[in-house]
Amino acid sequence: MIESEGLTKIFNKGKKNEVTAVDDTNFSVNNGEIFGLLGPNGAGKTTTLRMIATILKPTSGTAIVEGYSVISEPERVRKNIGFLTGETKLYDRLTVIETFDYFGRLYNVDETELTKRIEELLMMLELNEAKDKRIAELSDGMKQKVSLGRTIIHNPKNLILDEPLTGLDILARRVVTNFIKDAKKQSNCIIFSTHVMSEAEELCDRIAIINRGRILSVGEKELLKKKYKCTTLEEVFIQLTRS
Repeated sequence: MIESEGLTKIFNKGKKNEVTAVDDTNFSVNNGEIFGLLGPNGAGKTTTLRMIATILKPTSGTAIVEGYSVISEPERVRKNIGFLTGETKLYDRLTVIETFDYFGRLYNVDETELTKRIEELLMMLELNEAKDKRIAELSDGMKQKVSLGRTIIHNPKNLILDEPLTGLDILARRVVTNFIKDAKKQSNCIIFSTHVMSEAEELCDRIAIINRGRILSVGEKELLKKKYKCTTLEEVFIQLTRS
C-alpha cells in the first residue's frame, strides 16, 4: 500500500523565484488497484512520484510505502518499489540481458533467481529476439520495454509508473498495458501517471486529478463523472483544471 500524507515540495524556498510544485497532496493506493494520477504537463505529477520514490525529499509531509516512511526509511522504500520514468536513461553499450543482469545485481537479487527472472521478463516483454542486442540498436518502443524490465527485475510489490505509454507504438503499448493489467491481478499496488484520458479510462480503478500542484478531486471514474455531471473522464478533467 502507498499513502501520500500532506506531501509538499517547494523549490527555491525563501527566494524570489520560489515555486510550490506540489502542495499538500493526500491520497492512498491499495493492493490490487491501479490508481491514476492525472494532470496536464507541469501539474506536479512527476514531482509527486519522485518524492514517493525517494528521489526528491519532501519540503513537508511524507509518503508511506509498505509501512516505511520515505523520509526516515528511504532504503526500505526503494527495495519495495519499481519506479519507471522516461527520464531514466539506459546504458547504450549494454545488451538487453546485460541491462537486466546489472540492475538485478544492484537490487541484490539472488543469482539463481536472477537468471530465472531475466528469462521471465524476456518472455513477458517479448524481448527474446532482441536479448543480445545493444540498447543503442533498439527502437524507442523496445527501449521502453527494457526500461520497464529493469524497473521490475526485483519483482516489487509497488509500481510507480510515470507516463509509461508515452511514445510507444501499438505493439509495444499492448505489451506494457497487458503487463499493467496482469500486475493488478497479482495484487500489485500501482500508481499510473498520465495526461491521456483514454489511458486512464482503460486502465485505472480510481483517479486523482492534479493541477498546479494540488489534488482537485479523487474517486472512482464513474463516481467522478456522476459527481461533476459529465459523460466522460475528459469532461471531468477539463471542468476541474479550467475552473
